[in-house]
Amino acid sequence: MSSSSDALPSAGIPCGSGPEANGSARPEVAAVGGASVRLELLSGEELGRTLDRLASQVLEQVADSQQLVLLGIPTRGVALARVLASRLEAICGHPIAHGSLDPTFHRDDLERVGTRLVEATQLPGSLDGRQVVLVDDVIFTGRTVRAALEALQAWGRPRRVLLLAMVDRGHRELPIQPDFCGRVVPTARQETIELCLQAIDGEEGVYLLRS
Repeated sequence: MSSSSDALPSAGIPCGSGPEANGSARPEVAAVGGASVRLELLSGEELGRTLDRLASQVLEQVADSQQLVLLGIPTRGVALARVLASRLEAICGHPIAHGSLDPTFHRDDLERVGTRLVEATQLPGSLDGRQVVLVDDVIFTGRTVRAALEALQAWGRPRRVLLLAMVDRGHRELPIQPDFCGRVVPTARQETIELCLQAIDGEEGVYLLRS
């Protein structure tokens, strides 16, 4: 689950385009008797269609899929990158390079968000000259992706860097926008977004949570 993961400068693909991305109206969520409420934003079937759309959009922007590298931002972005790589492989007919990039030590807001257990950055090879897509489950303030871009400089010089986020929940603090976005969901700051994937959670879907 993530409420503060973030995103990158737009390359011309409108965030939230496509049949599963028209949910820009803020969903109505109400706490019942003080209990936490979980509202389904995307069912498992809708999530699958959204992933297929995002994979197709990535391929439309990357002329040579052999040069494509997906880097997931911990924590849930890493699993999302693996799922997307699998779907891209089914379309392209060859494996898609993927790994992870942990930007924790490059954040400028650790005092506010706290420090989680750092995960090792795992790269599938050199990034020089490659087309890199940073993958995260949620874009929020934009500070996570700013840190990821800074961390990326230590690992090579990609030809191009794009950003994919499953959910844009608003509240941006930096001029950063995703190139590919599954769904736009205006939220209150106290709400959180949860991405569930079958391999990790035993269920699939995207949910809005409010205490």
